[in-house]
Amino acid sequence: MTFPARTSAVVLLIGAIVALGWGAFGLDPARLADRLWSFSLRPYRTPPAPPPLPIGKNYGKLVAAPKVLAKNLPRPALRLQAGPGGVQPIEDESNSLAPFYQALGDLESHQSSSPLRIAHYGDSPTTADLITADVRELLQRQYGNAGHGFHLIAKPWAWYGHRSITSDASGWDIDPATTAKVRDGLYGYGAVSFRGGTGARARLRWKGAEHTRATVAYFQQPNGGAFRVEACGEALGETETNGEAASRFASFPLSPACPELTLRVSRGPVRLYGLDLLSGQPGIVYDSLGINGAYISVLSKLLKAPHWAEQLAHFQPALVIVNYGTNESVYEAFVDKAFEKELRETIRRLRAALPGKSILVMSPMDRGQRNAAGAIETVAAIEKLIAIEQKVAAEESVAFFNTFAAMGGNGTMRDWYEGTPRLVGADFIHPMPAGAKRIGEYLFRALQDGFNRHKNSRLSSALASSSANSQN
Repeated sequence: MTFPARTSAVVLLIGAIVALGWGAFGLDPARLADRLWSFSLRPYRTPPAPPPLPIGKNYGKLVAAPKVLAKNLPRPALRLQAGPGGVQPIEDESNSLAPFYQALGDLESHQSSSPLRIAHYGDSPTTADLITADVRELLQRQYGNAGHGFHLIAKPWAWYGHRSITSDASGWDIDPATTAKVRDGLYGYGAVSFRGGTGARARLRWKGAEHTRATVAYFQQPNGGAFRVEACGEALGETETNGEAASRFASFPLSPACPELTLRVSRGPVRLYGLDLLSGQPGIVYDSLGINGAYISVLSKLLKAPHWAEQLAHFQPALVIVNYGTNESVYEAFVDKAFEKELRETIRRLRAALPGKSILVMSPMDRGQRNAAGAIETVAAIEKLIAIEQKVAAEESVAFFNTFAAMGGNGTMRDWYEGTPRLVGADFIHPMPAGAKRIGEYLFRALQDGFNRHKNSRLSSALASSSANSQN
């Protein structure tokens, strides 16, 4: 993995601090190193926490009204359940996860050999595959590894990356949905578009799974150019992108013995979205679709609905996880006026694109800030936002997972930062790898708990039916 210059410099500085033993001068080396490391991971050209309000004429008044706060308004009651001492159950009174659990059961019992895909849309904690990598690893260990899944063409942010994948690229104009120069809503499955001319390239290398097929998601457009794909020196094919505007997907067979792939633009312009890697084996595919600075409007507004529906229809995730709220939680006017409406619109769009598939609203983690006395406390609106997610999920008959409660609730970021080992960075937002692993384990245990309950329910129904038939 190649580290950015700033990150590399900070790593060297941290080493020097520890080696020189600055603690003798009254400084805490661990605390200073943690702050420097957090600084090194900040964006180069974009603010660390972009305003979670979409750019558009309909939102001018909302952006311009930061004084409309919710501190004095009643907060919906947040129902807390099991904490970190036990499994935090998924709330799903409508049994909306039954189709997903049924597909998981077919996979477990070897009645299905098709990949079972999960799409996890999230904000910056998932941008570097934190949390999502841990859930992926646990699920694939339990149910089989069907491949790494979706990976962006290039790095929109210096720290973008997926576990077990290394990548490098050059020659691309990159348009995340949140900060795009081209605002047409055509950003693909992963909400980032890549425009390249002749000579633009991207290379992925992986370890672990032996992939047998790669699919390139691209945009067919009038006067489009062409790209070619090769692996370990062997040309796999070339794809023309000229044609009527539409989402398209080009698949290429891979040798399991070759753990790399290179894509080159042979004639520009081309517009690409990402690469999907599959092993050809039954099991789980877990797509990490984290966007830096993301907020619910990415799915409800910034992605053009018909285009996003095309992308979802191709990838066919059996479960879509909607995991937003971190960035919105410090904009109380947005929480009060827009969040609920946009979450409902996101669910409506997903249902229209993926009829019969399962949806899980996953709350954000705790988010901390220092108060006037210097103490770390939970930001004011986060519990209200989570209560809105909880209510909307119940009313829209989709599932809800309370990450905030699973990790311990109000004040957890203080405990995670001040505890040993430290589980969160100095911004009290982004987890360290050990903290992310805990969140991944909480979600995995909740899914396993729900799956076991589903199997027990089906078994009880079958036994009751058998008993009734025998009595007749």
